[in-house]
Amino acid sequence: MIELINVSKSFTLHNQGSAVIPVMQGASLKVAEGECVALTGASGAGKSTLMRVIYGNYLAASGRVLVGDLDVARAEPREILALRRETLGYVSQFLRVVPRVPTLEVVAEPLLAVGCDKQAALDKAAGLLGRLNIPERLWSLSPTTFSGGEQQRVNIARGFAHDYPAMLLDEPTASLDAQNRETVLSLIEEAKARGAAIVGIFHDIEARSRVCDREINVSEFTPGMAA
Repeated sequence: MIELINVSKSFTLHNQGSAVIPVMQGASLKVAEGECVALTGASGAGKSTLMRVIYGNYLAASGRVLVGDLDVARAEPREILALRRETLGYVSQFLRVVPRVPTLEVVAEPLLAVGCDKQAALDKAAGLLGRLNIPERLWSLSPTTFSGGEQQRVNIARGFAHDYPAMLLDEPTASLDAQNRETVLSLIEEAKARGAAIVGIFHDIEARSRVCDREINVSEFTPGMAA
């Protein structure tokens, strides 16, 4: 479902004489349906960069980045937007929403974007918010007013609202209490059971051991960094 073939990535520092910094070289991996793969490696090894390359936020310098039948490295912007809407979900560490939109609608938005009935979308959003212990009295408020932990759980609820065939998870259990951590791990297990291919960054070692089928040390793809 997700496959990288000999992918490289570099950054050009235009404010420093256009210096070119290679950050990834020869990255190759495969993630099958129903499989969760953890990206590991030292800080700065390129875990987040690799995730952003898969999502299309960063353009690969060379190689192929396949999600389903689409090569993200060569796709048109409209194709990447369609991929994100229908196929590839991304749970980041940060909640980015339009201000003043109620939390319930924020979580339902991915379902509405793929044509789901509005009431069914709102019902599923309510169920996820309930599972993640966001009080119902907050659902009509914008999540921009919430605490950091509440925003994180809203972000997770939105990320799992639509049954994406492929998912990217950036430290989904970070800073969560035991009850909400268990809920998130259960959501990941449910996504795997329905066949989702998942790539994630898990600094929580116990969580990684529970939901991930294998690990890939991205230091192997980082020029000048030992694995």
